[in-house]
Amino acid sequence: DLDECAGSPCKEHQYCLNTDGSFSCKACDASCVGCTGEGSEKCKTCASGYVKEDEKCTDIDECNLPEKVCTKENQDCVNTSGSYKCVCSEGFEDKDGTCVQT
Repeated sequence: DLDECAGSPCKEHQYCLNTDGSFSCKACDASCVGCTGEGSEKCKTCASGYVKEDEKCTDIDECNLPEKVCTKENQDCVNTSGSYKCVCSEGFEDKDGTCVQT
């Protein structure tokens, strides 16, 4: 078997998996910018919104940061994978960028 992966045939956000007589390119984990294999522990560097913890890229919970990220009145923070979103609190709805009581 020839190791086709030795020549780095895959794209930037993929890793090479050598198979008998061939190879395949697999997508890196969403938490990675470039990787050497499968999973968040094989990242070359962590993607935006992720931090290296115990050799793995883990999601940053922006909603628990000391500095509030959702600063408008009656607005709640919802953590998402690699990011966050600001939503109106229960009983409020978005009207032209302001959370008003429903």
